[in-house]
Amino acid sequence: MIEKDIVEKTISFVKETLKGAEGGHDWFHIERVFKNTQLIAASESVDSLVVSLGALLHDIADSKFHNGDETVGPRKARVFLEEIKVSEETIEHVVKIIENISFKGGNVKQQFKSLELDVVQDADRLDAIGAIGIARCFNYGGFKNRALYDPEIDPQMNMTKEEYKASKTPTINHFYEKLLLLKDRMNTKTGKQIANKRHLFMEQFLEQFYKEWNGSL
Repeated sequence: MIEKDIVEKTISFVKETLKGAEGGHDWFHIERVFKNTQLIAASESVDSLVVSLGALLHDIADSKFHNGDETVGPRKARVFLEEIKVSEETIEHVVKIIENISFKGGNVKQQFKSLELDVVQDADRLDAIGAIGIARCFNYGGFKNRALYDPEIDPQMNMTKEEYKASKTPTINHFYEKLLLLKDRMNTKTGKQIANKRHLFMEQFLEQFYKEWNGSL
């Protein structure tokens, strides 16, 4: 099967699988990440099929929606890719991308590295910052019934992986616990350039948020 057909079959599979998904982790999130990977990969020497499949399948079963089980996504991706006869070498690489792409708290070190993971990870992180990132952050906070902000609750900057996953702090805290950290964790030149612009937008948003919260002009 040629690469174009593999990608098209994967798109159909992801669209069907993510029907009714939470708004920040639905097909449109996947589509944006996929487009971001194409933009970033244009200036990187990477395996285009691995990058495409990694982007399309990276959130096929996000652990947040499966009781924290991080094995569901990689397993579901593997089963699908085996069914459409993708090579084992490609499957193994895509699975490793899915296993290592997510931000698991500030103190967790990534266990796998590849240029393809760098591209997909940057593409995913770009969708977590800027205007879209702000929208997704509050959408998820509402989905989890979290407070917008509580001045009495400080961000937790040194959480373990387990603490990060279990955190129920107000949505604004998530900017400090994750979103504002991502600019300095980008892997590629293109990713860094885009992230700098989106980071600035988040800083401007927070400045305005606190003014309105405190009744300032």
